Amino acid sequence: MPRLSPQRDALEITGSLCALATPFTASGALDLDAFARLLDHQIAGGTQGLVVAGSTGEAHMLGGLEYERLLAFAVEHVERRVPVIAGSGEAATSKTIAMTRRAQALGADAALVVTPYYVRPTQEGLRRHFLEVAEHGGLPVLLYNVPARTACDLLPETVAELRDDPRIIGIKEARNDIERIRCIAQLARSGFVFLSGDDATAAEAMLAGASGVISVANNLVPAAFRALCDAARSGDRAKTAAQMQSLQPLLEALNCAPNPIAVKAGLAELGLCQATLRLPLLELDAGPARTNLRDVLLPFAHAA
Repeated sequence: MPRLSPQRDALEITGSLCALATPFTASGALDLDAFARLLDHQIAGGTQGLVVAGSTGEAHMLGGLEYERLLAFAVEHVERRVPVIAGSGEAATSKTIAMTRRAQALGADAALVVTPYYVRPTQEGLRRHFLEVAEHGGLPVLLYNVPARTACDLLPETVAELRDDPRIIGIKEARNDIERIRCIAQLARSGFVFLSGDDATAAEAMLAGASGVISVANNLVPAAFRALCDAARSGDRAKTAAQMQSLQPLLEALNCAPNPIAVKAGLAELGLCQATLRLPLLELDAGPARTNLRDVLLPFAHAA
Protein backbone atom coordinates (compact mmCIF):
# COMPACT_ATOMS: atom_id res chain seq x y z
CA MET A 1 0.00 0.00 0.00
CA PRO A 2 1.48 3.41 -0.93
CA ARG A 3 2.04 6.07 1.69
CA LEU A 4 -0.72 8.63 2.00
CA SER A 5 0.13 11.78 0.09
CA PRO A 6 -0.29 15.32 1.49
CA GLN A 7 -3.40 16.09 -0.52
CA ARG A 8 -6.76 17.23 0.82
CA ASP A 9 -9.19 14.33 1.36
CA ALA A 10 -6.34 11.77 1.11
CA LEU A 11 -6.29 11.28 4.87
CA GLU A 12 -9.17 10.91 7.31
CA ILE A 13 -8.33 11.98 10.86
CA THR A 14 -11.50 11.80 12.92
CA GLY A 15 -12.94 10.21 16.02
CA SER A 16 -11.02 9.07 19.07
CA LEU A 17 -7.31 9.89 18.87
CA CYS A 18 -4.67 9.57 21.55
CA ALA A 19 -1.86 11.97 22.42
CA LEU A 20 0.52 9.18 23.37
CA ALA A 21 2.78 9.29 26.40
CA THR A 22 6.41 8.31 25.83
CA PRO A 23 7.50 5.49 28.15
CA PHE A 24 10.91 5.62 29.82
CA THR A 25 12.66 2.96 31.87
CA ALA A 26 13.38 3.53 35.56
CA SER A 27 16.81 4.86 34.54
CA GLY A 28 15.26 7.30 32.08
CA ALA A 29 16.00 5.55 28.78
CA LEU A 30 13.44 5.19 26.01
CA ASP A 31 11.34 2.07 26.68
CA LEU A 32 10.17 0.66 23.34
CA ASP A 33 8.84 -2.55 24.89
CA ALA A 34 6.46 -0.49 27.00
CA PHE A 35 5.67 1.67 23.98
CA ALA A 36 4.59 -1.45 22.10
CA ARG A 37 2.24 -2.35 24.97
CA LEU A 38 0.80 1.16 24.91
CA LEU A 39 0.27 1.04 21.14
CA ASP A 40 -1.43 -2.36 21.40
CA HIS A 41 -3.59 -1.07 24.27
CA GLN A 42 -4.74 1.79 22.05
CA ILE A 43 -5.49 -0.31 18.98
CA ALA A 44 -7.37 -2.90 21.05
CA GLY A 45 -9.43 -0.11 22.64
CA GLY A 46 -10.62 1.23 19.30
CA THR A 47 -8.47 4.35 19.06
CA GLN A 48 -8.67 5.82 15.56
CA GLY A 49 -5.42 7.79 15.40
CA LEU A 50 -2.19 8.18 17.34
CA VAL A 51 -0.06 11.25 18.02
CA VAL A 52 3.61 10.52 18.68
CA ALA A 53 5.88 13.07 20.39
CA GLY A 54 3.28 15.69 21.17
CA SER A 55 2.93 17.58 24.46
CA THR A 56 1.88 14.47 26.36
CA GLY A 57 4.74 12.57 24.70
CA GLU A 58 7.34 14.87 26.29
CA ALA A 59 8.57 15.83 22.82
CA HIS A 60 10.98 18.43 24.14
CA MET A 61 12.59 15.87 26.44
CA LEU A 62 13.60 13.70 23.48
CA GLY A 63 16.91 13.80 21.68
CA GLY A 64 16.90 13.77 17.89
CA LEU A 65 17.76 10.08 17.60
CA GLU A 66 15.18 9.19 20.25
CA TYR A 67 12.50 11.06 18.30
CA GLU A 68 13.41 9.11 15.19
CA ARG A 69 13.42 5.75 16.99
CA LEU A 70 10.08 6.44 18.67
CA LEU A 71 8.30 7.56 15.52
CA ALA A 72 9.79 4.86 13.28
CA PHE A 73 8.82 2.22 15.85
CA ALA A 74 5.23 3.49 16.00
CA VAL A 75 4.88 3.54 12.21
CA GLU A 76 6.21 -0.01 11.90
CA HIS A 77 4.23 -1.39 14.84
CA VAL A 78 0.90 0.19 13.88
CA GLU A 79 1.20 -1.05 10.28
CA ARG A 80 -1.21 1.58 8.90
CA ARG A 81 -4.12 0.31 10.98
CA VAL A 82 -4.69 3.92 12.07
CA PRO A 83 -2.99 7.21 11.12
CA VAL A 84 0.25 8.01 12.92
CA ILE A 85 0.62 11.76 13.44
CA ALA A 86 3.99 13.21 14.42
CA GLY A 87 4.44 16.20 16.66
CA SER A 88 6.83 18.44 14.74
CA GLY A 89 6.33 21.96 16.04
CA GLU A 90 9.32 24.08 17.08
CA ALA A 91 9.72 27.73 17.99
CA ALA A 92 11.45 28.55 14.69
CA THR A 93 9.83 28.03 11.29
CA SER A 94 13.03 26.60 9.79
CA LYS A 95 13.34 24.06 12.60
CA THR A 96 9.68 23.12 12.28
CA ILE A 97 10.10 22.47 8.56
CA ALA A 98 13.19 20.34 9.21
CA MET A 99 11.37 18.33 11.89
CA THR A 100 8.34 17.85 9.64
CA ARG A 101 10.55 16.61 6.82
CA ARG A 102 12.16 14.19 9.22
CA ALA A 103 8.72 12.91 10.26
CA GLN A 104 7.77 12.45 6.61
CA ALA A 105 10.93 10.42 5.97
CA LEU A 106 10.10 8.21 8.94
CA GLY A 107 6.65 7.40 7.55
CA ALA A 108 4.28 9.61 9.53
CA ASP A 109 0.89 10.26 7.93
CA ALA A 110 0.56 13.87 9.10
CA ALA A 111 2.23 16.46 11.29
CA LEU A 112 0.74 18.08 14.38
CA VAL A 113 2.33 21.53 14.39
CA VAL A 114 1.99 23.53 17.59
CA THR A 115 2.03 27.32 17.48
CA PRO A 116 5.58 28.61 18.03
CA TYR A 117 6.17 28.86 21.76
CA TYR A 118 8.16 31.45 23.73
CA VAL A 119 8.76 33.81 20.79
CA ARG A 120 5.22 35.29 20.79
CA PRO A 121 4.59 35.83 17.06
CA THR A 122 1.87 38.07 15.63
CA GLN A 123 -1.12 36.59 13.82
CA GLU A 124 0.52 37.42 10.49
CA GLY A 125 3.67 35.68 11.69
CA LEU A 126 1.60 32.62 12.59
CA ARG A 127 -0.13 32.64 9.23
CA ARG A 128 3.16 32.77 7.36
CA HIS A 129 4.72 30.17 9.66
CA PHE A 130 2.05 27.57 8.96
CA LEU A 131 1.99 28.29 5.24
CA GLU A 132 5.75 27.78 5.06
CA VAL A 133 5.52 24.49 6.95
CA ALA A 134 2.68 23.34 4.70
CA GLU A 135 4.65 24.34 1.59
CA HIS A 136 8.01 22.81 2.54
CA GLY A 137 7.39 20.20 5.26
CA GLY A 138 6.09 17.44 3.00
CA LEU A 139 3.22 16.28 5.24
CA PRO A 140 -0.43 17.24 5.73
CA VAL A 141 -0.51 19.74 8.59
CA LEU A 142 -2.78 19.79 11.61
CA LEU A 143 -2.64 23.16 13.33
CA TYR A 144 -2.31 22.91 17.11
CA ASN A 145 -3.43 25.73 19.36
CA VAL A 146 -2.68 25.38 23.08
CA PRO A 147 -2.13 28.88 24.56
CA ALA A 148 -1.76 27.60 28.12
CA ARG A 149 1.52 25.99 27.07
CA THR A 150 2.78 28.31 24.34
CA ALA A 151 1.68 31.81 25.40
CA CYS A 152 0.49 32.15 21.81
CA ASP A 153 -3.13 32.04 20.64
CA LEU A 154 -4.03 31.18 17.04
CA LEU A 155 -7.19 33.23 16.52
CA PRO A 156 -10.21 31.97 14.52
CA GLU A 157 -9.78 34.64 11.85
CA THR A 158 -6.24 33.38 11.20
CA VAL A 159 -7.47 29.79 11.10
CA ALA A 160 -10.07 30.90 8.54
CA GLU A 161 -7.26 32.16 6.29
CA LEU A 162 -5.20 28.99 6.69
CA ARG A 163 -7.95 26.44 6.10
CA ASP A 164 -8.04 27.14 2.35
CA ASP A 165 -4.55 25.71 1.88
CA PRO A 166 -5.10 22.10 0.73
CA ARG A 167 -2.07 20.95 2.71
CA ILE A 168 -3.56 22.17 6.01
CA ILE A 169 -6.12 19.54 6.93
CA GLY A 170 -7.42 20.65 10.31
CA ILE A 171 -6.84 22.04 13.77
CA LYS A 172 -6.46 20.67 17.26
CA GLU A 173 -7.97 23.43 19.42
CA ALA A 174 -7.06 23.02 23.08
CA ARG A 175 -8.71 26.08 24.60
CA ASN A 176 -11.22 25.25 27.32
CA ASP A 177 -13.60 27.94 26.11
CA ILE A 178 -17.12 27.30 24.81
CA GLU A 179 -17.18 30.45 22.68
CA ARG A 180 -13.89 29.48 21.03
CA ILE A 181 -15.23 25.97 20.42
CA ARG A 182 -18.25 27.41 18.62
CA CYS A 183 -16.10 29.74 16.52
CA ILE A 184 -13.75 26.97 15.39
CA ALA A 185 -16.65 24.56 14.77
CA GLN A 186 -18.05 27.05 12.23
CA LEU A 187 -14.78 26.85 10.27
CA ALA A 188 -14.84 23.06 9.87
CA ARG A 189 -15.71 21.73 6.45
CA SER A 190 -14.82 18.92 4.08
CA GLY A 191 -11.05 18.60 4.06
CA PHE A 192 -10.55 20.69 7.22
CA VAL A 193 -11.37 18.99 10.51
CA PHE A 194 -11.84 20.46 13.96
CA LEU A 195 -10.46 18.22 16.69
CA SER A 196 -10.86 18.99 20.37
CA GLY A 197 -7.64 19.12 22.35
CA ASP A 198 -9.27 19.42 25.76
CA ASP A 199 -10.71 16.32 27.42
CA ALA A 200 -13.03 18.24 29.74
CA THR A 201 -14.88 19.97 26.88
CA ALA A 202 -14.41 17.32 24.18
CA ALA A 203 -18.01 16.12 24.36
CA GLU A 204 -19.37 19.66 23.99
CA ALA A 205 -16.98 20.28 21.12
CA MET A 206 -18.10 17.17 19.25
CA LEU A 207 -21.76 17.95 19.81
CA ALA A 208 -21.02 21.40 18.40
CA GLY A 209 -19.40 19.94 15.28
CA ALA A 210 -15.88 18.77 16.11
CA SER A 211 -14.91 15.59 14.28
CA GLY A 212 -13.15 14.06 17.28
CA VAL A 213 -10.67 14.57 20.07
CA ILE A 214 -6.93 14.17 20.54
CA SER A 215 -7.07 13.05 24.14
CA VAL A 216 -4.66 12.71 27.05
CA ALA A 217 -6.85 10.49 29.22
CA ASN A 218 -7.31 8.16 26.26
CA ASN A 219 -3.86 6.77 27.14
CA LEU A 220 -5.52 5.09 30.11
CA VAL A 221 -9.05 4.31 28.88
CA PRO A 222 -9.15 4.07 25.08
CA ALA A 223 -12.38 2.05 24.91
CA ALA A 224 -14.22 4.59 27.06
CA PHE A 225 -13.06 7.47 24.87
CA ARG A 226 -14.03 5.62 21.72
CA ALA A 227 -17.52 5.13 23.18
CA LEU A 228 -17.69 8.83 24.07
CA CYS A 229 -16.67 9.87 20.56
CA ASP A 230 -19.12 7.49 18.89
CA ALA A 231 -21.97 8.83 21.02
CA ALA A 232 -21.11 12.50 20.62
CA ARG A 233 -20.42 12.34 16.90
CA SER A 234 -23.76 10.61 16.36
CA GLY A 235 -25.51 13.46 18.21
CA ASP A 236 -26.81 11.22 21.01
CA ARG A 237 -26.80 13.74 23.84
CA ALA A 238 -28.12 11.39 26.52
CA LYS A 239 -25.51 8.72 25.81
CA THR A 240 -22.80 11.36 25.55
CA ALA A 241 -23.76 12.78 28.94
CA ALA A 242 -23.68 9.30 30.48
CA GLN A 243 -20.24 8.61 29.03
CA MET A 244 -18.91 11.93 30.29
CA GLN A 245 -20.34 11.27 33.73
CA SER A 246 -18.45 7.99 33.90
CA LEU A 247 -15.21 9.67 32.79
CA GLN A 248 -15.49 12.74 35.02
CA PRO A 249 -13.81 11.24 38.12
CA LEU A 250 -10.81 10.21 36.02
CA LEU A 251 -10.54 13.61 34.33
CA GLU A 252 -10.65 15.31 37.73
CA ALA A 253 -8.03 12.92 39.13
CA LEU A 254 -5.68 13.71 36.23
CA ASN A 255 -5.87 17.40 37.10
CA CYS A 256 -3.83 16.81 40.24
CA ALA A 257 -0.58 17.61 38.40
CA PRO A 258 0.55 19.09 35.08
CA ASN A 259 0.31 16.77 32.10
CA PRO A 260 1.84 14.18 31.61
CA ILE A 261 2.75 13.59 35.27
CA ALA A 262 -0.59 12.09 36.30
CA VAL A 263 -1.19 10.12 33.10
CA LYS A 264 2.24 8.50 33.48
CA ALA A 265 1.29 7.53 37.04
CA GLY A 266 -1.95 6.05 35.74
CA LEU A 267 -0.13 4.04 33.07
CA ALA A 268 2.13 2.66 35.79
CA GLU A 269 -0.92 1.66 37.83
CA LEU A 270 -2.21 -0.22 34.77
CA GLY A 271 1.14 -1.96 34.29
CA LEU A 272 1.69 -0.44 30.85
CA CYS A 273 4.87 1.48 31.61
CA GLN A 274 6.93 3.08 34.35
CA ALA A 275 5.84 6.43 35.78
CA THR A 276 9.29 7.81 34.92
CA LEU A 277 9.58 11.35 33.56
CA ARG A 278 12.57 13.50 32.71
CA LEU A 279 13.56 16.61 34.63
CA PRO A 280 12.27 19.14 35.29
CA LEU A 281 9.13 16.95 35.55
CA LEU A 282 8.82 14.75 38.63
CA GLU A 283 6.77 11.62 39.25
CA LEU A 284 3.50 11.82 41.12
CA ASP A 285 4.32 10.74 44.65
CA ALA A 286 2.61 7.93 46.53
CA GLY A 287 0.15 10.20 48.31
CA PRO A 288 -3.61 10.84 48.23
CA ALA A 289 -3.63 12.00 44.61
CA ARG A 290 -2.06 8.78 43.38
CA THR A 291 -4.34 6.68 45.56
CA ASN A 292 -7.35 8.51 44.14
CA LEU A 293 -6.08 7.94 40.60
CA ARG A 294 -5.70 4.24 41.28
CA ASP A 295 -9.23 4.07 42.70
CA VAL A 296 -10.91 5.83 39.78
CA LEU A 297 -9.14 3.58 37.28
CA LEU A 298 -10.50 0.40 38.89
CA PRO A 299 -13.96 0.45 37.22
CA PHE A 300 -12.36 0.85 33.78
CA ALA A 301 -9.91 -1.97 34.43
CA HIS A 302 -12.76 -4.26 35.46
CA ALA A 303 -14.80 -3.27 32.40
CA ALA A 304 -11.88 -4.20 30.14
